Amino acid sequence: MREKHQKQMPLIDPPTGHPKEKELEAISIVLDRTPTICDHVLQDLIKGKIIKRRTGARGMTAEQIIRAAVVMRLYSFTYEDLAFHISDSRALRRFCRIGIADKGFKKSALNANIKTLSPQTWQRISDDLLIYGKDEKIEKGRKARIDCTVVESNIHKPLDSVQLFDAVRVIARLLTKARDDFGIKIVFTDHRRRAKKRMIGIQYAKGEKQRTLLYKDLLKVTRKTIGYAIQAEKMVAQYCSTDPLLMGLFSEIKHYGDLARKVYDQTYRRIVQGESVPAGQKVFSIFEDHTDIIIKDRRDKHYGHKICLTGGASNLILDCVILEGNPADTELVETMLDRQKRIYGRYPLKVALDGGFASKDNLAKAKAREIKDVCFSKKRGLKEADMCRSDYVYKKLRQFRAGIESGISWLKRSFGLTRCTWKGFRSFKCYVLASVVAANLLTIARKKLAVV
Repeated sequence: MREKHQKQMPLIDPPTGHPKEKELEAISIVLDRTPTICDHVLQDLIKGKIIKRRTGARGMTAEQIIRAAVVMRLYSFTYEDLAFHISDSRALRRFCRIGIADKGFKKSALNANIKTLSPQTWQRISDDLLIYGKDEKIEKGRKARIDCTVVESNIHKPLDSVQLFDAVRVIARLLTKARDDFGIKIVFTDHRRRAKKRMIGIQYAKGEKQRTLLYKDLLKVTRKTIGYAIQAEKMVAQYCSTDPLLMGLFSEIKHYGDLARKVYDQTYRRIVQGESVPAGQKVFSIFEDHTDIIIKDRRDKHYGHKICLTGGASNLILDCVILEGNPADTELVETMLDRQKRIYGRYPLKVALDGGFASKDNLAKAKAREIKDVCFSKKRGLKEADMCRSDYVYKKLRQFRAGIESGISWLKRSFGLTRCTWKGFRSFKCYVLASVVAANLLTIARKKLAVV
């Protein structure tokens, strides 16, 4: 049976007084004084499960899971590193409430439990920390600064030739597994070696004519492999009723077969028909098919998701929105301001935004919400007198806005927000929000230690 806390506190080593250890102790106090955090985690653990077992291993408690997840994001550990350091470090064992006599947890257990937490749960935890910050008078939410950045997916550069090769090799691997491991008599030709040669040839082609010929042959190989996948779907579906293990294999063949068709279509249109395929119709990775292309300032291309962050005067991250597609910054102002009202019950008095958000319409919307001072870092035809009560206030807010840039840099350098290493869009959201939660916990802890 899963539990919120351990019934009895384990015997643990005393603290040594190291500065990093003091930060962990301060974070531990914040978590203890915000009991609703463990409630949210427990709801995810027991969701949809009928718990009858009263004996055997009880697994990680809700408290241990959230603490292990915080450690993982604080130090940018992999699951393997996390398992080792929790077992090896006295400070981390004490923080995660693991006793001297306990062995710790394997990376598979840590992975299964941390991945149980949903994006909604991480958002609720973030909101609870903001309420704690408000009660402790760390952050009032009266001044806000808003900016956007990009968190990249864990993919290689999405060249069409590489994606076609990925599709061929993954489908061939799945068909080989169905034939060799499950005994399904699937007739197909393994084109992985040929596809790899064509892919490498395209990258080193000396001219457009040679590259086009190689692309056409690679498309031919991919088309044949997609045909094998379609036939395999029908054959595997017939055996699913007798062997439940085949359901997962059937889903994988169908999933990658559908993505392979999309990659084939976009490459054929671009190479053979000479079309310019819109970004919204492209697949940038068959492994992370949720990935968007984000073009910043018409020059830098990023493959991942755009996130919009709201920071406060205390350096806490007040809000984080993970976006799909590449909406213009000017479309986000109203949403981000309304979310501040949801969190704090009122709009901030002063708001500083990046120049990309600037427009007369957005200024009018902000003023309509009784925000006294609105500063866009680039005026874009707006007058300082229209945005703020005085030139002095505008300059101060413009300087204040620069702080969100350092906050974003800190998140990327210290919490891994440069690139998400978790697989799937749900996990992408959890990764980003968990990093924000860890950053806010560390900020609150440092504020409390500074007072002491």
